Amino acid sequence: MTTLGLVDMEQRDRVALFPSFGPGQGDLRAFRRDLVEGTTALLKSGSVDYEARSIPGPDGAPDVRVIMFRPPTVQGALPVILYVHGGGMIAGTPDMQAGMLDRLASQTDALIISVDYRLAPETPFPGGLEDVYAALVWLQEQAAMLGVDPDRITVMGDSGGGCLAAATALLARDRGKIRLRAQVLIYPMLDLRTGGADAPADDPMTGEFVWTRAQNQHAWSAVRGDLAADDPRFGYLSPAFMRGLSGLPATFIVTGALDLFRDEDVAFAHRLWQAAVPTDLVVYANAVHGFDLLPSSLAERVRHDVVKNVRRLL
Repeated sequence: MTTLGLVDMEQRDRVALFPSFGPGQGDLRAFRRDLVEGTTALLKSGSVDYEARSIPGPDGAPDVRVIMFRPPTVQGALPVILYVHGGGMIAGTPDMQAGMLDRLASQTDALIISVDYRLAPETPFPGGLEDVYAALVWLQEQAAMLGVDPDRITVMGDSGGGCLAAATALLARDRGKIRLRAQVLIYPMLDLRTGGADAPADDPMTGEFVWTRAQNQHAWSAVRGDLAADDPRFGYLSPAFMRGLSGLPATFIVTGALDLFRDEDVAFAHRLWQAAVPTDLVVYANAVHGFDLLPSSLAERVRHDVVKNVRRLL
């Protein structure tokens, strides 16, 4: 059985073009290269200028590279979006999304800071997460120098970056140092059981294209490393396991009806509602994982919706 006939008509011929990786499917280095090159081309990132900085990393860890995008001709203290790139936490760079981030800065009048966090398996949990949190701390501490409002910080990410964004919001809540304005999660990767035998849900209509069950299980294994299931940090690794979600900032979640992450994203939104966290969820029909990257009317619609909701939350 194939779900190709359910995919958005304008995207149907392109979904198989995404790079693939997993057991027996190829080399991780090749996947990383192909993901960056393909995304850079789709988002027209190669010709975009940005400012890169090296900031203090977590204690005992290397410095963290961030790239920044400023909106044109905006006066006063800016709202800021800390962005976390996708790639299953095993691939990707912030630079590959420069075209999208540059447009997002212009459309929202916000400073965008994207984090070049360390990837698994070379750096398993919690390395990448602590890199993102270190960038959040630096951002708040340097708010005056950066010209941003420290009370208007939003964390945002897509796919694996959506997991790290959600986990960063949890860390910020629990460490009590920084109060976030909002979190924006674009088809976030939240539950390490998805695609495995113990998955809470496994609809065969999801996950055929772009990011598959095998890829998901491979990536989660790389990120998890040797972290035990009873480790108190487990909910920061996989936010679906965090017992309490109260006290989190206002949330906007986007996912696709054919996305492997659809059910875990809907379940997370449901738990946020139960925890009285103001949450909006949009599930797009005929949409696979990464559907906003493929030129089409559907992609234009989701980009418009994301910008509208980000502006609302900022």
